[in-house]
Amino acid sequence: MIPMKKLVLSLTAAALLNLANAHAALPTGSQAPDFKLQGALAGKPLTFSLQQALQKGPVVLYFFPAAFSKGCTIEAHAFAEATDDFKKLGATVVGVTAGNTDQVDEFSKLECRDKFTVTADPGAKVAAQYDTLMKMNGKTLSDRTSYVIAPDGKILLSYTDRNPETHIQKTMEAVKQYANAHS
Repeated sequence: MIPMKKLVLSLTAAALLNLANAHAALPTGSQAPDFKLQGALAGKPLTFSLQQALQKGPVVLYFFPAAFSKGCTIEAHAFAEATDDFKKLGATVVGVTAGNTDQVDEFSKLECRDKFTVTADPGAKVAAQYDTLMKMNGKTLSDRTSYVIAPDGKILLSYTDRNPETHIQKTMEAVKQYANAHS
């Protein structure tokens, strides 16, 4: 049996670790910071501008830690499968990563399946503006956070969860609510 003092210390340490890893993503209703990043669609280099994308409709902006990692590949596949449904609702999907930024061209072809733009965020500067940073193996990366941004730049959804499977459902619900209210 574990002595009570050790148990309390262990639980306290675990709670502090969770607090240290927690962050406060930008809240719903706040203004989304504008940005331009280099990226790729179907392996072809491009410059993504949030302001330009918002002129077409809502934007599903999702941050992920690193291209070709297990969770990020699962999430990219799910967003690729849902991209046509997002487009039918007038929304643009874009992924942003601060990890292995030199691989976004290949990631856009293979894992994003030529369906949506993925951009590189060297130094996690845009992730910092969106308050979605995490430390992993001594590196500062973008945490797994999804936003849905209305054409006026207001954040309709702010969702952080390390589970890649829940982001599509949450973002799709927010885009559908927006589309229903503005049809």
